[in-house]
Amino acid sequence: MSSSISSSEIQDNWDGGSKPLDASYGKLMMWFFIVSDALTFTGFLVAYGFSRFKNIDSWPIADEVFYHFPFLHGVDAPMYYVALMTFILIFSSVTMVLAVDAGHNNNKNKVAVYMLLTIIGGAVFVGSQGWEWVNFIKGEYGALETKGGQIIQFVDSGNSNKRIALKDFAVEIPEYRERHQKNNGLWYRTESSLSTYSLEEVNQGFLANKNILVKSEKIDEKGHKIILSREESEQKVSQAVFVVEGANLIRNEYGNRLFADFFFFITGFHGFHVFTGVVINIIIFINVLLGTYEKRGHYEMVEKVGLYWHFVDLVWVFVFTFFYLV
Repeated sequence: MSSSISSSEIQDNWDGGSKPLDASYGKLMMWFFIVSDALTFTGFLVAYGFSRFKNIDSWPIADEVFYHFPFLHGVDAPMYYVALMTFILIFSSVTMVLAVDAGHNNNKNKVAVYMLLTIIGGAVFVGSQGWEWVNFIKGEYGALETKGGQIIQFVDSGNSNKRIALKDFAVEIPEYRERHQKNNGLWYRTESSLSTYSLEEVNQGFLANKNILVKSEKIDEKGHKIILSREESEQKVSQAVFVVEGANLIRNEYGNRLFADFFFFITGFHGFHVFTGVVINIIIFINVLLGTYEKRGHYEMVEKVGLYWHFVDLVWVFVFTFFYLV
C-alpha cells in the first residue's frame, strides 16, 4: 500500500511555510554569510591564541605598543585611543538599531539621519585604524635584533628605567652605507630600506652611556619585560645583527614577529569588513534619500545591512578583547 504527500502538505509541515524561519530570502542569505564569516574570524583568533600561548614568555605587552593618541605626541596614553575607537564603533551600532527601528515605522527622514550617523562612525573607525597602522609601522623608539632573532630594547636606568629611543643616544659616524640588494650581496638577502642609524652607531652610543640598559623581550612572573644588568646588556648588544625601526611582516621593534603578522592580518581583515560596510551603508543611504524603499513599502534592505553591521561590531569586541586586553 503506497501513500503520497502533496506539496501543500509538505509546505504546511514546515513551520516557516514558504519562508524558512519566517525570514525572507535576502535575510536568510545574510545569516548564512554571517555564520560562515564568523567561522573564518574564529579560525584567525584561535590561531592567534595558539601562537601567543606558545610564545607566552616573549609576547609584546599591549600597553607598551598601543600608547599613541592623536595630537598628544610624547604623552603615554596606553590603550586610550583603541578604547575610543571601540566606543565609536559600538555607538555606530546603536545608530544602526535606531535606523532599522525607523524603517519599521516607515519614517524616511529618521532612517536617513541615523544611517548618516552610522556612516560617519564607521568612517571615523576606519580612519582611526589607518592612523594606528601608520604609528605601528613607523615605530618611535627602535630596537636591535640579535642573532637568535630576539628583539632588545633600551631603557634609561637614570630615569626610572623609561624606554629610550635610538635617536637619543646613537652617535653619528660619517660612513657610506649601501642598501643591500641581490645584485650586490648575498642572492637570498635584500633590505627594503636602510635604517636611520647603523648598528655601529647604536653600539658606540650605547657603550658611551653607562645609564642605558637593555630590556629583553622575555617577561617575568609579574608580567613585565626583564631588564638586564649592564654587563648582560653589553653582551646582548654585541650579539645584535639588525637595527629594527617600526614593524613589518618580517620583524618588528615591539618583540615577537608573529605579533605584527597577526596584527596586520586580523585588524586588516576586520578593517576591510568595516570599510565594505561603510560603502554599502552609503549606497543604502542614497537609496533612502531617493525614496527607493519608501516606494517598495518597506525598509528590509536597511535591516539586512544592519545585521552585517552588528556582526562587524561584535567581531571587533572579540578582537579588542583577545588582541588588546588579554
